[in-house]
Amino acid sequence: MKTKFNIEAKADKNQKLEFRIHLLVFLLVTPIVFIVWFLTDTTYAWPLWSTPAWAVGIIFHYLGVFVFKKNNTKSYYHGNKSYSI
Repeated sequence: MKTKFNIEAKADKNQKLEFRIHLLVFLLVTPIVFIVWFLTDTTYAWPLWSTPAWAVGIIFHYLGVFVFKKNNTKSYYHGNKSYSI
């Protein structure tokens, strides 16, 4: 009987979920930031600094999760059992 624990699949799903949450928060907060700017003081467009900076963070998060995947699977064997971490 071989037992194999595959934690990597769960970690991969968690990374995708974390990216989707990050993107959702970005899409929900950005209009609020612009509304606050519009209602307070429109002389200086400060959201034009924070929004692109956050968008760059979203892009790098996407690249890290979907493009540059790491394969950090480590297999351990003990007797006839195989463990992947």
